Amino acid sequence: MAHTIQLNTKPSAEIHQAHWQRIILLVALAYEGLGCLLGGTLLIIAPDGRLMDMPVDLMHGAFPDFMVPGIILFALGILNTSAFVAVLRKASVGWILAAMAMGGLLIWFWVEIAILLELHWLHAMWGLPVVLGSIMAISLTPVKVRQQCLLISGILASVLYAAINIIVALQWPAYDSATQTVSELSAVDAPTRMLWIVLCTPYTLLMMAFSWGVVKAAHSNRRLRITGALLLAYSALGIFWPFAPMHLREALATGGSTFSDTMHLTLGAITEVIYFIALGFAAAALGKQFRIYSITTLAVLCVFGALTFIDAPNVSKNLPTPFIGIWERINIGVFLLWVIVLAVILLRKKHLAEEAQHVL
Repeated sequence: MAHTIQLNTKPSAEIHQAHWQRIILLVALAYEGLGCLLGGTLLIIAPDGRLMDMPVDLMHGAFPDFMVPGIILFALGILNTSAFVAVLRKASVGWILAAMAMGGLLIWFWVEIAILLELHWLHAMWGLPVVLGSIMAISLTPVKVRQQCLLISGILASVLYAAINIIVALQWPAYDSATQTVSELSAVDAPTRMLWIVLCTPYTLLMMAFSWGVVKAAHSNRRLRITGALLLAYSALGIFWPFAPMHLREALATGGSTFSDTMHLTLGAITEVIYFIALGFAAAALGKQFRIYSITTLAVLCVFGALTFIDAPNVSKNLPTPFIGIWERINIGVFLLWVIVLAVILLRKKHLAEEAQHVL
């Protein structure tokens, strides 16, 4: 029949947070809460940004003025203040409010950097406490919820990457998604390079979280545990992509490949091999239906991967590639869907911490 999935059987422990962790979280919530309330108020009072010495042009047309950002920032201030009170009083909703407050600020900084297309020392001043506070907030989260969030990260990562492909391509009017590769969006001298890197950073982190969730969900299922470890290695390689960009095809045609181009292709080959192996172990771990689905996924990847490979030499020669973008995006979509299906299968275990076995 099918293989048995051994899931973590340890009961959900009570939430225990060290005193020093609690202090750090409270300081982060207070610091960010006051900063958001003050900054939001100043932006609402003067939407042109004069009170904070920030010209509206900084937002590159994302908003006509700072009114909407000011309202959002003020709301985040209220949320952080509420979370501070809840954590201080050890309320049962403290972990929820703390997670929402820190998560909201992480999204705020992510979107802000994407709009500004640059890093400022203020991002470190206000952003690092958010990162530290987020780490401390994790200790407040129930084990079962933590495990579910790790697996949900896979779904979020896939949806995010699909959205990034659409959003970033729209920011480059001359770019054609059908005839150009995804790598060209982050190529050297591409107008969308910085935006792509900023938006893709959470994707890498979400995939790493999902991979760890697969490892934790596997427990004694060796094949599933290996799948999670391979996916973790696959995700971790995402850290190196910004340092190995391709050159635009015009530059490749006139100047030839560089070390960066070679590294880009090497990273691509390594990640593909790791994923194929992970797909095989997952297929063997999760039973007949998922095995059939994974084999179908592999077949589609091989077909459209071959079509992409056939067109690839024309990129470096600056020759027409009328369908390379389509072939590549089909491959990407198939992979993203596979991750979602894997996450859903594991999430269907409604009591991950209590269940010992489940046959698919």
